[in-house]
Amino acid sequence: MNTSTCIAISTMKPCCIMLVGCRNTLIFGFQFPKCNHTILNNLSKSQLRHNRVICGCSDRALGFRSTIGASRNGFCGSGSDWGETRGFRGGCVVDRRGSRGALGVSVASDVRHHSTSVEGRVNEKGFERIYVQGGLNVKPLVIEKVEREGDVGNEKVEEEEPKVGVNGANVNVDKSRSFNEENILTREREVSETEKEAWDLLRGAVVDYCGNPVGTVAASDPADKLPLNYDQVFIRDFVPSALAFLLNGEGDIVKNFLLHTLQLQSWEKTVDCHSPGQGLMPASFKVRTVPLEGRNGEFEDVLDPDFGESAIGRVAPVDSGLWWIILLRAYGRITGDYTLQERVDVQTGIRLILKLCLTDGFDMFPTLLVTDGSCMIDRRMGIHGHPLEIQALFYSALRSSREMLNVNDATKNLVAAINNRLSALSFHIREYYWVDMKKINEIYRYKTEEYSTDAINKFNIYPDQIPYWLVDWIPETGGYLIGNLQPAHMDFRFFTLGNLWSIISSLGTPKQNDGILHLMEDKWDDLVADMPLKICYPALEYEEWRIITGSDPKNTPWSYHNGGSWPTLLWQFTLACIKMRRPELATKAVALAEKRLSVDRWPEYYDTRHGRFIGKQSRLFQTWTVAGFLTSKMLLEKPEMASMLFWEEDFELLENCVCSLDKSSRKKCSRFAARSQLVG
Repeated sequence: MNTSTCIAISTMKPCCIMLVGCRNTLIFGFQFPKCNHTILNNLSKSQLRHNRVICGCSDRALGFRSTIGASRNGFCGSGSDWGETRGFRGGCVVDRRGSRGALGVSVASDVRHHSTSVEGRVNEKGFERIYVQGGLNVKPLVIEKVEREGDVGNEKVEEEEPKVGVNGANVNVDKSRSFNEENILTREREVSETEKEAWDLLRGAVVDYCGNPVGTVAASDPADKLPLNYDQVFIRDFVPSALAFLLNGEGDIVKNFLLHTLQLQSWEKTVDCHSPGQGLMPASFKVRTVPLEGRNGEFEDVLDPDFGESAIGRVAPVDSGLWWIILLRAYGRITGDYTLQERVDVQTGIRLILKLCLTDGFDMFPTLLVTDGSCMIDRRMGIHGHPLEIQALFYSALRSSREMLNVNDATKNLVAAINNRLSALSFHIREYYWVDMKKINEIYRYKTEEYSTDAINKFNIYPDQIPYWLVDWIPETGGYLIGNLQPAHMDFRFFTLGNLWSIISSLGTPKQNDGILHLMEDKWDDLVADMPLKICYPALEYEEWRIITGSDPKNTPWSYHNGGSWPTLLWQFTLACIKMRRPELATKAVALAEKRLSVDRWPEYYDTRHGRFIGKQSRLFQTWTVAGFLTSKMLLEKPEMASMLFWEEDFELLENCVCSLDKSSRKKCSRFAARSQLVG
């Protein structure tokens, strides 16, 4: 059957519209086909920023036939082949009427009257209307930004975007897209050449999709002829970039990123005929420009996600969904735009991630059970089980979700499950992951093979597991959270990311959080040395390296994930230091990094025990190295902004015990021990 496509383009108001096709999305009770977008072959990158989207859809897709009014320009095409390209399609055509973004695409129908809309707040320059069509599992179809009436029909050249200078350096750009102006870095200070270079590199790493920024590539080294997947946008890697843009008053790229990755959440995922749970977020995505089949000179943009099916080891990215929720909260708190997290599709996305994480299983513990390589340490490093990094991010995501979820009859059970899990998880980590001199001495004297509900050595840890290096390394004051805990196994390595996020999220007690920073200060030469910060300490060496890593040539001792130094951890260290009122430690670390990063061309990581050499396989011009440095500098410049990114102690969690035991029970509830830690 020959069908035609017909889209009417409104000439009454310039606006910006994004139409996204989703393979699994049901609209009005049936599946909505993908959209094909056209793009002229000879458009330059700068021209694509002033484009308009033209989308072709079947004229029967919505159950009615579209018509074109007398005052509208029509764009028509024909054909019934919608294609099955893996990815979301998009394309752009230049709009020469001076409006930044795209011209409105309108279909003569009353579809919007039947949609559920969440209205954005009105400001001087216009307002935003977000339409969410369909039911609970429907992803957003249309995002429309309508400009002021006075701007309609004005044909003028776009003026240069205003910039806010800090002693001659252009820090803020695109004033029309800024927010919370009192929080933007407008105070005068001397901006170093390193910072100026960093901003240039960060902006150069931005990836556009249909003319709109949607993220930053992992690395942008022009000399790298084999980028592998470093030319993709990673959810994990983009977080420091997003915070740098947010702290600088630029929220559009972060909002676009959150919405596009949300679209990818519903994509069909299959590895060797098996599909992971619904709600999984991709590890990364790539924007590909491909020619339209059968249309000479026309191209389309495709978002191509990777859910782990292409990753080394084929490991699903457990932390991607957790980082997405954390970033969503940060976006709302910094911009003040809470309408994004209140959208139906966003609320659904949060619930899908939580459902995936809170699914009942065989595990007896409140911690998440994951395989090796499912987080920042994405290669075999012996972290399978219940690694601290995943638990700290899980705790942060749960607390973020509790803040953002709309409580109603449909979500009240989920909110209750979140509260119960938060309570159990905080107690479990504080009670069993924490080690200091006193705790290690207790483990040293443990009795084993205890069969009792009142056992002291609950996990049957053998004292001989205490490594020789730890006996002399642990300071008299302070301590840390161990890297992993399983039956008969404690991983005593110090994992920096997990410990820092335990501080940021208040997963540890205030006393424990202070002890972690005290240990990091005491062991500065081991954890910071010549380049901050060690991803873990100590490195696996000799036979231990061969057995645990499988003789991984990239994770050799004191390299990459095996004790390498990662400058991107600076921003998390800075955030933790500001929260614990120790900004001088962060200032010292940032100054140390600033001396070398630009000279060394912004490496991904450093090698050797003290971080003296650039990593032997380190990518240069690594974006999250750049963004981590910039975010750290801005947080130190305006430490009050840090309070929007961390969590204070939640005393209600300590009162929320889910075990239904009291002091008179045969089984004693150890929740009281957790409360006593706050005053002990």
